[in-house]
Amino acid sequence: MPTPDTATCAALTVAQALAAAGIERREAGYLLQAVTGASAARLAAHPEWPLPPSQARRFAELAARRRHGEPIAYLVGHREFYGSEFEVNPAVLIPRPETERLVELALERLAPPTPARVLDLGTGSGAIALTIAALRPRAQVVAVDVSDEALAVAGRNRARLVPERSRVQLEQSDWFGALGGKRFDLIVANPPYVAADDPHLHQGDLRFEPKQALVGGEDGLEAIRRIVAEAPGHLVAGGWLLFEHGYDQAQACRELLRIAGFRELVAEKDLAGQPRIAGGRLTG
Repeated sequence: MPTPDTATCAALTVAQALAAAGIERREAGYLLQAVTGASAARLAAHPEWPLPPSQARRFAELAARRRHGEPIAYLVGHREFYGSEFEVNPAVLIPRPETERLVELALERLAPPTPARVLDLGTGSGAIALTIAALRPRAQVVAVDVSDEALAVAGRNRARLVPERSRVQLEQSDWFGALGGKRFDLIVANPPYVAADDPHLHQGDLRFEPKQALVGGEDGLEAIRRIVAEAPGHLVAGGWLLFEHGYDQAQACRELLRIAGFRELVAEKDLAGQPRIAGGRLTG
């Protein structure tokens, strides 16, 4: 079926627009919801509604961008994570379900009535930091990123999700570089861990996401090595480090943690059964 263009957009109904989009119907529905502001149920109940020309043109533009592979999350400007909607754009990674397990492990180590200091390295959209802050109201969270554009996104998400700004501090920092002697009870990170020559970088959503947030040097472990090596200088005794890693990096991460003095080592799998999260407790 031909895809819509600006010459025919003015005549499109909801049903015609969805049928002519040239992408999966589910994805077309997301785009149409974003353009019209209507719910999925409302659009399904009124397939005969004509789209105003401006909305029809906008929908056609978004559908064309999706046909070229641009991620739905960037097109609609948000992604759900741990029950909340986070603004996203090409300056930040798209939050993924695998990272929700990292948040769960962090929350398990933060007893609800106990104050705690938490550091989120490479915060991006702020998904990890803001989720922890929202669910552990007595936690004081510092979220850092080297990118000004990413911090701007995190700032807008903070304004919506954690209005008490003092509870989540956003700082520009190259990992621990700007933190001085600050120490924390828990450090979390979803660092770059894809090898520079990994073919997945040229497939799917990864083609559009920020490379500095994906690529961790030649073997993918460059950022992880630095984080694990420097984390003991920013943790209190008994503090925890938890981070996400690539499916084939579990053993290397475990060895790095052991050498750095971490014990009670964590090794968790993602929803697909792949090793995904490592960490440990700083003893001594």
